[in-house]
This record gives sequence, C-alpha cells and structure tokens, in this order.
Amino acid sequence: MEYKKIEIEPHTTILSTEWNQAKNIMSKYPKEDIYCKYRANKIEVFLRQLDFYAFKKDVEQAAKNNPKLDFLLRIFEAIDRIKSYGIKNGKRLYVEYDAEKKVLHREEKEKKRSVAFYAVESGFEKQNQALPISFENQIICGDSEQVLKDIPDNCIDLIITSPPYNFGLDYAQSQDDYHWQHYFDKLFRIFEECIRVLKYSGRIAINVQPLYSDYIPTHHFISNFFTARKMIWKTEILWQKNNYSAKFSSWGSWKSPSSPYFKTTWEYIEVFCKGDLKKQGKKEDIDITEEEFKKWVNAAWNIAPERNMDKFDHPAMFPEELVKRLIKLFSYQNDVVLDPFNGAGTTTYVAKILNRRFVGIDISEKYCQTARERLRSLLVV
Repeated sequence: MEYKKIEIEPHTTILSTEWNQAKNIMSKYPKEDIYCKYRANKIEVFLRQLDFYAFKKDVEQAAKNNPKLDFLLRIFEAIDRIKSYGIKNGKRLYVEYDAEKKVLHREEKEKKRSVAFYAVESGFEKQNQALPISFENQIICGDSEQVLKDIPDNCIDLIITSPPYNFGLDYAQSQDDYHWQHYFDKLFRIFEECIRVLKYSGRIAINVQPLYSDYIPTHHFISNFFTARKMIWKTEILWQKNNYSAKFSSWGSWKSPSSPYFKTTWEYIEVFCKGDLKKQGKKEDIDITEEEFKKWVNAAWNIAPERNMDKFDHPAMFPEELVKRLIKLFSYQNDVVLDPFNGAGTTTYVAKILNRRFVGIDISEKYCQTARERLRSLLVV
C-alpha cells in the first residue's frame, strides 16, 4: 500500500509515556489511513487518507490537556500544508487520488502527439549573453523598432508590454488610429526584434484588448504571429477588471438576434516562451511566495484598473499589481526585464522595486521623463 511519508523533528525528546499517549490517540484512525513511528528523535508519519477535521479536533484537545503532546500539533500542521489531495468517502485522500485522471504512458503519448508541435526545430540559438552595461537600467526615448536593433541577441530574460491598442486614444507623440494592416505590420516588426533579443527560455507577456467595434481579435493575431515563429504558447491570462464597467453607447441590435453588441470587462495577457518552457535560475533568487504562487497560477486575475492615469497623463496604463505578478511568476531576481512600449514606466518601476534590471523604450519623450521621475522617486527615503 502506498503512503505519503512526512518527517518531523520534535522540539524536545519525546518520552515513552508521551509517545504511548500519542499512540492511543492515533489508534483511533485505521493503520491503512495513517500511522507514525518515532526513531532517532524523528517522527515519521505515513499518510494515505484522513478524516481531517476529526484528526484536527483530537490533536488540539490532546495538546490542550497535555502541552507535552504539542508534537501532535506539528504533525497536523505538516498535513495541513499539503494542498494537493482528493476527497473520498468524506476523507482527504493524499495518494493515488488522481489515478483515474492519469493518462497511461503519458510521456510516450505526448511524444507521439508532439508537445508544442508548431515549435519543433525552432532553430533558436541556445547561447545566451549578458546585456551590455550601456543598456542596463535605462529609459530610452525612440522608436522600438530601431532601438531594439542595437541590443544584442539573447540577452533579455523577460519582456512585459502592452502595445498601443489602436483605439484612437490620445497618447503623447503617438498616433493610435492607424489602418489595421499598417498597425500590425509595425507591431510585428517590433515583436520580431523582441524575439531576437529574448534569451533562450526567456518569456514575453503581452497585455492586449481586442477592438470589438472593428471585429479585430488582436490577441489571436498576436498569438498566431508568435506561434508561427515557433515561440511556445505558455498561457492566456484573463485580466478581469473587477467593477470596471464597459462603456458602450449602443447595444447593437437592441432586443434582436440581428447583431447584438457584446460588452467585456476583461483584457488578455498572452505569454510565450522562447525555445524551452523551463527557465533556469538560482533558488536563492526566487522571490515568489507559496501563497502568491497558488493564487496567481489561476489564470483569471481580478485586478482593478490603474487609478492614477490622470496623475501620469497617460490614457491606458496597466496596474502595478499586474506587472508584479508577471515579474515574480516568470523571472528571477537580477534578471533583465524589457518593455518596448514602456509608456509612463510601470514595468520599469515595478522591476526596480523587485530587484530586477530593466530596459524601457518609448517613442514619447514626455512619457520617458515620467518613467525616469518614477524611478527617481524610489531613491527618496
């Protein structure tokens, strides 16, 4: 019979009388569910399934009656930290709970299907290199298509960006109502450079909102572009804007199936990897917590929109929380983060706070100056 084994070191040596009391409490639970051994000053817990809340009640009462049995609480706390389990007959099942869901010979079948088949034989250079010091922690004013050409291949760890939506918004020094073909041609020339400068196993995360009034699924166009260039699609995150109310003046065909107009309260974040899904890094440079990880890998993010757009005089900023999640999920401390549409500098600002190096590029000197001022504000104690 298979068990999950947990080892616990008690704070003090457990006397035989205390261990016998603990064994009496544990005897209430079948050995095929859980049993313990005590040897070499370590408690070994063999766990298969458990009436979790009954166990919690028993050990808490035992420790209350005899504080020397507090090691039972440590056993419970160790079990409580296990967040992957099934439910069977009212008990938490900790082993083989997903046996019915497992695909037999999964690896062989994945190989046969070809995981990310569109990215096979990508030809990406695997040798990464350091970002030249002249670009490190810089806000650069210029056209990203041209500026990126000066950055070497394979030197950026993570790209986070939100390109202009082409909705006709009033960006400083930038047109936002191009003909769609012109818009995509320009955008994709910039993304070609982004792929080139991205490290092997680096990631790119793109926040985008389709223009439903023009029936342009921008996120699909962008995904098709990247997969066609053998980038591996990692995920699509829905950024739900909480109480944000979509503002439309028309319902389309009111009360008619002729052509109803759909309102949305979310945007998309498309994430791609270059060459490899797994990014290597030092364990000590990981700064995402257990709770953050468990919460954020749910790909529906409820984050309120940026509230300070008037302050920064920018019509379409993503919030700092969104950038924080992307940086901590997809990069290590001291990695290099690039935003080729840096705008008012949210990406570079959060990157600095999270101990990442950065490069921000924007065509507007006004926004570049705003981004620099935000960075300088971090130096003020």
